[in-house]
Amino acid sequence: MLPIDAAAHSSRWRRRHPLDKAVLGLGLTVLAVSLPPWPGAALVLVTALAVLLGPAGVPGRRLWRAYRVPLGFCVTGALTLLVRVGGPGGLVSPADDGPLRAAELLLRTSAASLGVLLFAFTTPLSDLLPRLVRAGVPAPLVDVALVTYRMSFLLLDSVRRVRQAQAARLGHTTRAATWRSLGGLGATAFVRSFDRAARLQSGLAGRGYDGTLRVLVPEARVSVRFTALSVALLAALAALTLVLERSFS
Repeated sequence: MLPIDAAAHSSRWRRRHPLDKAVLGLGLTVLAVSLPPWPGAALVLVTALAVLLGPAGVPGRRLWRAYRVPLGFCVTGALTLLVRVGGPGGLVSPADDGPLRAAELLLRTSAASLGVLLFAFTTPLSDLLPRLVRAGVPAPLVDVALVTYRMSFLLLDSVRRVRQAQAARLGHTTRAATWRSLGGLGATAFVRSFDRAARLQSGLAGRGYDGTLRVLVPEARVSVRFTALSVALLAALAALTLVLERSFS
């Protein structure tokens, strides 16, 4: 199981309805994108961090391990705004207002990523996907996503075992041996994934599969109080952003 999935299953908010957490997490993401970068996105970033490390109870080290990947993409995207290709300055020259635009983009994207991570760290996919059918998503599409999600862990475990076996047989001692091991790893993972898919299909057919996977979903009710507090927090952030923007201008 991936660290973010393990954190979601052990989260303090695991028993809350996914809609409650979607209002808060995805609402913060929408505010990060729609509000002015300063001070709106900065306020969203601080709020999302406070909720993740506080009420949600996400360990800081685990959050950083998951956050550093999207943060790297955010930084890479912001760096492209620092330069301009072509024009009177030559082939590559500093862009006008490049640092300001790069900082604004970095604030927006990093804050929006934290909003998504807030939802991901508190909501396992196994709780979310079965409920999408009630929201109008076609059942076959949800079944494919659910099976793919569950089989991905089996595939990752198989890859880990094969890599350990290759390392024990000195398969990574030289560059040539490493490339041969990678080729064998890819071939083995490909064959095992098809084998597991065939066995899964045979097992479902033997159990009378009629086109719908029926799984047990933990009982949870939408909390009116939690949702109202989330909406109030989002409204307060938007109002505070407008007030601070006017004062700064």
